[in-house]
Amino acid sequence: MAPVTFHPDSAGGSDHCGPEGASRFHLMLSYAGWQPDPWVDRLPRLLEPMGVISHRVGSGREASALIRTTPIHVAVVDLGLPLDEMSVADEFAEGGPRLLELLARLDEPPPVVAVKRSRTHRDDSREIAAALRLGAFAVVDRPHDAEGLNLMLEVLRRCLTRHYGGCWPAG
Repeated sequence: MAPVTFHPDSAGGSDHCGPEGASRFHLMLSYAGWQPDPWVDRLPRLLEPMGVISHRVGSGREASALIRTTPIHVAVVDLGLPLDEMSVADEFAEGGPRLLELLARLDEPPPVVAVKRSRTHRDDSREIAAALRLGAFAVVDRPHDAEGLNLMLEVLRRCLTRHYGGCWPAG
């Protein structure tokens, strides 16, 4: 699979994009997996040279605090995200679905990419339906390799194109 280009003027560089570097693009990344060198650590290194500021959160409470202080332009929400650091082992204290609800209630909700857990087919179907009901732009599997990372980059490019006309949002 060829690498995906995620660039602010990918929609043709129209005049409404403004001067280069006029604003920053804030990406919230949540992650609930336990892999060495996870995709959530590699993605910011790829996007930073293009002006994307990635904010990594490890719980629903961290995400809530970030949303109150920083304008989020795209949110990547791991549906297995714990509500707080103390609830990592508690399967019923999931912050991912609650975070989707919080983002959906914002005055200007950002596009959301929901990352589903690999569970049973029935659970997958429920998670997908719930995420889409709450306005998720896309629902994807957790990226585990370069192909999954390229898929995430493509989804983020589509968010930028669809929601922001291919340009960084105005600062």
